[in-house]
Amino acid sequence: MRSYSNTYIFIFSSIMVVTVAAVLSIAAMTLQPLQKKNVEINKKQNILTSINIESTAANAESLYDKYIIESYAVNSKGKVKEGVNAFEVDMKKELAKPLEEQSLPVFISSLEGSKKYIIPVYGKGLWGPIWGYVALNDDLSTIYGAVFSHKAETPGLGAEINTKEFQEQFFGKEIFKLGEFVSVSVLKSGSADPESKYQVDGISGGTITSVGVDQMLRDCLSSYEPYFKKHKK
Repeated sequence: MRSYSNTYIFIFSSIMVVTVAAVLSIAAMTLQPLQKKNVEINKKQNILTSINIESTAANAESLYDKYIIESYAVNSKGKVKEGVNAFEVDMKKELAKPLEEQSLPVFISSLEGSKKYIIPVYGKGLWGPIWGYVALNDDLSTIYGAVFSHKAETPGLGAEINTKEFQEQFFGKEIFKLGEFVSVSVLKSGSADPESKYQVDGISGGTITSVGVDQMLRDCLSSYEPYFKKHKK
């Protein structure tokens, strides 16, 4: 059996490590634009879902351009912030800032003869982040549609927030009561009053995730309160 010196083994190992690292680096750089594009398409699909427009990866961009007529970011006083691309705002990073420094995205759709105002929301579930979009009618109180998703919630329990059954409960609910912001409360499963405009049932067995959605809506939507009041019909 042929033997090799320690120097040879060291040099050979070093060459292999450098070669593999270079290949992985090139692969990552090559795939990065594709990964970024996929993230953009998924985001557009979620925004469209919030206004009840079904889309695929193939037609999401064309449908987004058709239905989303305007977007911008506002500050905590409800004023438009110049030079900020709403689509590129990272809600996780923004929510880590003081409220007065945050850029709050607004997406506007023209649908059924009126405008829908789409607001991104971001929060914390049981095992990781949860997020979504809430679309409001032009009264800026009544929910037209909603979509929620998650990173690592428990299948069959907290993960149910991304199902139509959970999301459709929000349709027609209101976030203002007698002119005051109240959000929509996500209560223990089976305890919401079906006649209430301000309550929905949480996920059975997914209490912590349900509480996370409740807090996410309250925290994120309340940041837009000055904007809502300023633009109410």
